[in-house]
Amino acid sequence: MNAPWKPSMPGNRDPFNAFLCDDAALDVLRPVVIEMGWQPEKCNKGGLRNAVQSLSISASPNILMVDLSESGDPLSDINALAEVCEPGTVVIAVGQVNDVRLYRDLIASGIHDYLLKPLSPGQIRDSLVNAQAIFSAPKSHDPQAAKRHISTAVIGTRGGVGASTLATSLAWLFSADNKMPTALLDLDVHFGTGALSLDLEPGRGLTDAIENPSRIDGLFIERAMIRANDHLAILSAEAPMNTPLMTDGAAFVQLEEEFRQAFEMTVIDLPRNMLINFPHLLNDVNVVLLVVEMTLASARDAIRILSWLKANAGHIQPIIVANKVQAGVSEISKADFEASIERKIAFTIPYDIKAAANAAKLGQTFADANRSAKAGSVIRDLSKAVMGVGDGETVDEVVKAKSSLLGKLDLKALMPKKDKAKQPVPAKA
Repeated sequence: MNAPWKPSMPGNRDPFNAFLCDDAALDVLRPVVIEMGWQPEKCNKGGLRNAVQSLSISASPNILMVDLSESGDPLSDINALAEVCEPGTVVIAVGQVNDVRLYRDLIASGIHDYLLKPLSPGQIRDSLVNAQAIFSAPKSHDPQAAKRHISTAVIGTRGGVGASTLATSLAWLFSADNKMPTALLDLDVHFGTGALSLDLEPGRGLTDAIENPSRIDGLFIERAMIRANDHLAILSAEAPMNTPLMTDGAAFVQLEEEFRQAFEMTVIDLPRNMLINFPHLLNDVNVVLLVVEMTLASARDAIRILSWLKANAGHIQPIIVANKVQAGVSEISKADFEASIERKIAFTIPYDIKAAANAAKLGQTFADANRSAKAGSVIRDLSKAVMGVGDGETVDEVVKAKSSLLGKLDLKALMPKKDKAKQPVPAKA
């Protein structure tokens, strides 16, 4: 049975987690953790590799302590941690290399602090208190942050380019990986596949909203939307083919307004013909993902849609995504495609029929079912870019930062204002 959607409370992440290599360090850490009011069970045996393995299948804590003692290349391994660590996590590194250059490199990469072994209770306590102060200190953007909402429309230039696959995958990543309350609105009323991709029954919520726009309010959203996980709800339909879409679009606008109040993220699977019939749908959209394929027809339609967006939705920064790309068999080269649309392709997702079939068999989104595949990795980078653009960054900035540690850990803003890099690491006693 599909339970109705009820928005969950944010901030469900653990306050602290640690992965240390030796028992001596753990014996020093646990009493301090208990003193801080945290669970000593969160102090785990194992180093950075264990942290990466654990965080790849579970939510990141607010404060993470990792041991680099067994790491042959700490800076490279920190990048692996960035792949699985959620934005906002404060990372404290522990090691036994007393090297000022390493200390500076780690701080520059986004690490909050570096503690030298052997650890002392006072050393740990001071570092944890400083890390905790980051979350308790008032932030200048709190009033807006509390109301932050990013609305993303996914539009395909042609049928079959995979826009719906990307829409469901992004909605799943926002909700499952980032724990952000997310709404997925599938506006292909007759042939939408949003619910199907999530192995759900679509229900009558969307058709009821279209037929009775005056009913749309918070209570309607709670009852009509179908829950896909703790943070994701979907509104879609499979309207009968003999029932034409009779609406002026007021219901869609009202739904978007209610989503802004109830969710942090909205993903709209927007068929391209809806731009013609209901241009006002993009009035409050932050990001448009224009999904293309490497064909002449797709290039032509990309030019037309980009021109339409410039004229009718100038506030939006489109992100161009080339999907199902096969090396050597494209109808048009990437360089020629970019020259024709006068824009760079920000993300290129390789064609992977086995991964698509795997997702369909499992009844999961493409990104959820194929986390280790190259295509799944690109979609995760795309989700980070959407959040960056939605927060006011330019497309060029987020694309450039997609493989940067700071771009993935989002720790730059959390670093102390004083230049800790100028302070030498204390020598061993």
